[in-house]
Amino acid sequence: MSLNLALILTLLTAVTGVVLMVNRWLWKEPRHIDEKLTGRQTLVEYSRSFFPVLLFVLVVRSFLFEPFRIPSGSMMPTLLRGDFIFVQKFAYGLRLPVLETKVIDTGLPERGDVVVFRLPDNPSINYIKRVVGLPGDTVVYERHRLIINGELVPLDDSEYAEPQRYSEQLGERGHDILIQDPSSDRGDAAYTVPEGHYFVLGDNRDNSQDSRFIGAIPEQNLVGKAVRIWLHVDGWNWPRWDRIGDRID
Repeated sequence: MSLNLALILTLLTAVTGVVLMVNRWLWKEPRHIDEKLTGRQTLVEYSRSFFPVLLFVLVVRSFLFEPFRIPSGSMMPTLLRGDFIFVQKFAYGLRLPVLETKVIDTGLPERGDVVVFRLPDNPSINYIKRVVGLPGDTVVYERHRLIINGELVPLDDSEYAEPQRYSEQLGERGHDILIQDPSSDRGDAAYTVPEGHYFVLGDNRDNSQDSRFIGAIPEQNLVGKAVRIWLHVDGWNWPRWDRIGDRID
């Protein structure tokens, strides 16, 4: 059973808020001091201390930014295992915590965005990938090359000494990808992106469980846009200070 932090945080905020409201209207002027009142006073004091903090964290985490840790190498070289990132929650709409119901529409993903989303067949698991196909697009993946709506996506390895690293250009936005096995035909096929869905790929093309295997991602499963790296710690190694503050493109 996975731990639903959003649910726990919401419940704690609600409980402490209710305690403060009840204290304000019902427990405001107690007449006697006894053991029951002492326990109640303790509950009120804890609620008074924790409610502002819980409310602040809930608002920031639900509507502004949420931290995530990169657990695998599927987005190398853009993101490394051990990167801690900020995800902009309001990039694609404001959603109610726990219910995930969109209440305000603030925008839609663009081609090239790095997004965090809930896995369609197990929403308790978050994935991070890059958007390459928009609703209605036809995406062909063949021999590590992308063809979107009939146009071949440029791929260049001239600026890198690493034989596995390439620069890929999605419109005006460029990013790096890894192709570790040029002979692989993993995921080769033509895909049509349904309306309200997005086709996503990992930048580590031979080692990513993405839309080639899990299907297109429904818009309602989007969590937010990955924007910054705020820490990198992998195991017992020293932090990579050079990655702190890097923008995610």
